[in-house]
Amino acid sequence: MPAAALKPKPLPTQSTAKRSVQLDLPYVPVEKRPLPPGRPRDWYVTHNRRLKAMRLAIALLDSGVYVPNQARNETIRSTAELIGVHPPSETTCHMVRALMRYSR
Repeated sequence: MPAAALKPKPLPTQSTAKRSVQLDLPYVPVEKRPLPPGRPRDWYVTHNRRLKAMRLAIALLDSGVYVPNQARNETIRSTAELIGVHPPSETTCHMVRALMRYSR
């Protein structure tokens, strides 16, 4: 049995979500690399939104939220707070649910 499975999960922090989301903390972000230069600004915005949605979808799936209709905006935003990213917009929350829908 791996050592990570032996340690107890920490208690969830105060949140407005109806369902508590528990993650194995500390959450270590992936090393960031510079983006390619010379692209239009919209490309960078969309790229960063997709990365954020992917991180959130993975964190939700790891915490036991498997169905998109379980992932309400409040749940997604509380997960964002847990993993240390800025609260996502409506568009990003929609994208998280879309990624979860196609993750099966």
